Amino acid sequence: MDPQAFIRLSIGSLGLRCAGIEGSTGRSRTQKPPSPFVCEIRLRGFPVQTSSVPLISSTEAIPDVENVATSFYLEESDLKALLAPGCFYNTHAGLEIVVFSGRKGSHCGVGIKRQQIGIFKIQVSPEWQEGKPLTLFSGWIGIGKRKPENGRAVAELHLRVKLDPDPRYVFQFEDVTTLSPQIVQLQGSIKQPIFSVKFTKDRVSQIEPLSNYWCGSTISDMEMERRERKGWKVKIHDLSGSAVAAAFITTPFVPSSGCDWVARSNPGAWLILRPDACRPESWQPWGKLEAWRERGLRDSVCFRFHVLSEAREGGELLMSEIFLSAEKGGEFFIDTERHMRTANTAASPLPSPQSSGDFGALTPVAGGFVMSCRVQGEGKRSKPLVQLALRHVTCVEDAAIFMALAAAVDLSIEACRPFRRKIRRAFRHSF
Repeated sequence: MDPQAFIRLSIGSLGLRCAGIEGSTGRSRTQKPPSPFVCEIRLRGFPVQTSSVPLISSTEAIPDVENVATSFYLEESDLKALLAPGCFYNTHAGLEIVVFSGRKGSHCGVGIKRQQIGIFKIQVSPEWQEGKPLTLFSGWIGIGKRKPENGRAVAELHLRVKLDPDPRYVFQFEDVTTLSPQIVQLQGSIKQPIFSVKFTKDRVSQIEPLSNYWCGSTISDMEMERRERKGWKVKIHDLSGSAVAAAFITTPFVPSSGCDWVARSNPGAWLILRPDACRPESWQPWGKLEAWRERGLRDSVCFRFHVLSEAREGGELLMSEIFLSAEKGGEFFIDTERHMRTANTAASPLPSPQSSGDFGALTPVAGGFVMSCRVQGEGKRSKPLVQLALRHVTCVEDAAIFMALAAAVDLSIEACRPFRRKIRRAFRHSF
C-alpha cells in the first residue's frame, strides 16, 4: 500500500506581552484586569480556527513549545490551491493570525465590541510542497500599533509555526455498507482493491468463531425492526478472502423510555474485533463504539469510541466523542489535538495513546491525527471515505480494523433514526 502525501501545519506556543497591561509592565495592581485575548487563525479554503492567547506576565517566560493551538492538514490539491494567485491579486495565500482583546457576543442585550490588537502573516511558498519538516517561525514578534517614542510594538506575540510530513492512506467504500461493497485504496486517479465487506443481519443463531461474543437474534418481521435494531454484523476480508476484522452490535439500538429514538441514557453499541494472533480462528475485542441520537432544531447522531486496553485501569481508553448531523452526515475522527478544539465534543480532555497496547497491534504514537471517516446522513447512499495516518499502519490488518470501525459509524446513522418513521424501501431491500 502506497500512502498519499499530506503535511501538517501546526500553530502553537501562543503567548502575548502587552505594554500598559499590569503583569507585563509592572503597573499598579489597582488597574482594571485585562480583557481575555483570543486569536483567529485563518488559511484560505479552511474553516477559521479560534484559540485563546494567554497573557505572559514575565519578560523571561516562554510559552510551552509543545503546546499546539490548532493544526491544518493539507494534501497536494490544497497546496496547489494555496499557491495559485488569487482572483484580484497576484500573491499566494497566506496564514494569518489575528489577535483580539475581548470576545464577540453580547452581555445583557448589549453588544460587546472586541478590539484587534494586531496581525501576524506568513505567505505560502513552494517550499511547503517539499514534504520536509520545517519551522516557519518560532519566537516573539511585534504586532499592531507601535510606540511613537521608540517605534517598538505595543504588543508582542509568541508563536511557533511548523510544517511536518503526515502521509496517509486513503480508502473508499465503493458502495453502501449494507450491500457488502469492495474497499479500494485511492492513490491519485488509481483505485486499488484492498478489502471486501460482508454485511449480514443475523436472523437465526449461527455457530462460528464470533459466537463467544455474539448474541444471536431472531428478528423475523418489520414490526420487530421498528422496535429494535440488532443482529447487524460486518466482516472485513482481505484479497485472499480471510476475515481480518469485524464489528457487530452488542447493545441493540432501541427507543428509550418515553421517546421513539435511541437516547444518550441507553445508547446502542458495537464491538470492534481483530483476529487473535495467538489463537487461530479466534477474535480479540479491540474497541467499542456507542451511538445515540440528540434531538433539537437539527438532530445529531452522537458517537463515543473507546479503545479496549488491558494496560489501562478500567480497560477502556476514550479516544473520540463526535456529534454529526443526522441529515447531512459529517466526519467522524480520532485526533487527540483536534478533539479538544471541536465545539460539540466532550469537555474532558482525551489522553494520547502512548503504547501499542492502546491501539492493539499498532505502533507507538504521541497523539495527533489517527483516522477520519466521512459519511452521509440518514437515508442517503453513503460510501464512507476513510483516511489513516501512516504511522498507525504496519500491515494490512492494522488498516482493516479501522475499516470495521468506519462501517460501524456508517451503519449507526441508520440505526439511530427515529423508530416511528417509515423505513426506506432501498434500505429494507439492502439486507
